[in-house]
Amino acid sequence: MDKAALDVLKAKTARLSVFSNTGLVLMKFVVGFSIGSVSIISEAIHSSMDLIAAVIAYFSVRKSAEPPDAQHEFGHGKFEDISGLVEALLIFAAAVLIIREALLKLLGHPSELFKPELLIFGIAVMGVSALVNWYVSRRLMKVARQSESIALESDAWHLRTDVYTSLGVFIGLVLIHLTGITLFDPLVALGVALVIMKAAYDLTRRSFSDLIDHSIPAGDEHRIQEIICEHAGSYAGFHDLRTRRSGPDIFIEFHLVMPGSATVLHSHDLSDHLESDLNVEFPRAVITIHTEPCNEGCTRCGSFCTFYEKKKSGDGQTD
Repeated sequence: MDKAALDVLKAKTARLSVFSNTGLVLMKFVVGFSIGSVSIISEAIHSSMDLIAAVIAYFSVRKSAEPPDAQHEFGHGKFEDISGLVEALLIFAAAVLIIREALLKLLGHPSELFKPELLIFGIAVMGVSALVNWYVSRRLMKVARQSESIALESDAWHLRTDVYTSLGVFIGLVLIHLTGITLFDPLVALGVALVIMKAAYDLTRRSFSDLIDHSIPAGDEHRIQEIICEHAGSYAGFHDLRTRRSGPDIFIEFHLVMPGSATVLHSHDLSDHLESDLNVEFPRAVITIHTEPCNEGCTRCGSFCTFYEKKKSGDGQTD
């Protein structure tokens, strides 16, 4: 799937998250206040933050899809990283609000009993919420991995935590229904808050890492080296490989050492070929190759590549 198609898919999936969260927020607030359940209200607050995050993700993926311009010559990918960081901070805020409400109910005078005729609605809403968010989070995560979108991945993790917390509240309400012990309500809310804070920490670390131009994962860098080494017989060496991520885009730079006798045309064609091969596995990559001559006069071009040597010994020939 090319970049344009991925951008359309990202926007469509982000809209799905906005619509689903809007419906769930309304249901949870109505039922939570009707019953007087702090755990359902905490889930409504959590889903409200998810809704805000979904809106932010929607606009950030649209912005990151815009082509480079005079003010943003390296594209707009960082908008997704900023989105991920803002979403993580919103999750922290939701957790603090939930903890406050739960502690107030634990230390104060919680209501003796829920309205029995309404408790079943709370159980139903939590069950529906878990199912809907499980489906939407799977869709978001699938598209996030396809497009390497931190904004959609953040949104997916939001909803994934909502699945677990909704199930926790669901179980708590069932226990209250069976035992009549309302203490389960604020205790479950505190558990929800702890799960949310862990998710927020993970998202903050990931988003901040991309904002400070952290290298891409070691496994991806190794794969880049393998792809370059597949053509090791055509050049003298390469060095200074550097990578960084900007939202869904990655930037790859390295120096390619060519035999001193190589023509400019040959060096250019090889660089184009390497870029094409790298873009097959890294379609969002922006690649910069600096070519320089090798004047050593040796005949061992490419022999430094372990990948190349294995291939050479396996089939008895070079590229």
